Amino acid sequence: MFSDKTYSQKMDKAIEVFSKELTSLRTGRANSSMLDLVKVDVYGQAMPLNQVSSITTPDARTINIQVWDLNNVPLVDSAIKKSELGLNPQIDGQLIRLPVPDLNEERRTEIKKVIKSMGEKSKISVRNIRREANDELKNLIKNKEISEDEEKKFEKIIQTFTDEHIKKIDQKVEIKEKEIMTI
Repeated sequence: MFSDKTYSQKMDKAIEVFSKELTSLRTGRANSSMLDLVKVDVYGQAMPLNQVSSITTPDARTINIQVWDLNNVPLVDSAIKKSELGLNPQIDGQLIRLPVPDLNEERRTEIKKVIKSMGEKSKISVRNIRREANDELKNLIKNKEISEDEEKKFEKIIQTFTDEHIKKIDQKVEIKEKEIMTI
């Protein structure tokens, strides 16, 4: 039997992933969640930064990363430089300091573009889930497990879910853009 709730949950998950990506964007204040998406190639695999170090924010303009293994310091340094955060690590033994500079107008505009592109990717995910649901409905109707009326009803429900989730994504994009543009 067709379950519209499953697809709604999948769409919720897509928005959850999008929200997590948004928190990793730099807004001019030091925030340890900015580093959530940074992966470090250690021990033969890509590991999240918080699994090879402890991350603290002693003030609004600095992030400190205490790397547990001295051998991983250069790997952490290179992972941060490769990320699109635009931060310049300063190494002091096993401690890496990340000064978080103020955002200039050019960087703010760049970040707005990144936010828009992340929003579009998230919308594509939601639309793909809608397509997946509609494909399942077509299979059910082909196998005569549901009637055409039921198919239409479920298609409407799925479209409503899609519209609601895309609206949520647009709202999150708008809020984050305002946050980026305020000094």
